[in-house]
Amino acid sequence: MGSTMTIVEFSKDEKAILVRKMQAYFADELQQQIGQFDVEFLLDFISKEIGPYYYNRGLYDAQTALNARMEDLQDSIYQLEKHTEFKR
Repeated sequence: MGSTMTIVEFSKDEKAILVRKMQAYFADELQQQIGQFDVEFLLDFISKEIGPYYYNRGLYDAQTALNARMEDLQDSIYQLEKHTEFKR
């Protein structure tokens, strides 16, 4: 588990969408105007400092989904097993 997470890099178009969304949030919810440079700086901070928590949550959720599928697969294989005198 010792690998390090790389910083998520957004494309120019993705970053533009995120900047607009954050600017709209600040304007609508906080009644504050925030410039593009400031939003990009904040977005970089969030990606670096908070992003790993979301990243890890996504990994945990993926692992949970995979484990559930594996259990389903194990059950399906067990159902294919033929009855014999041998017991495990």
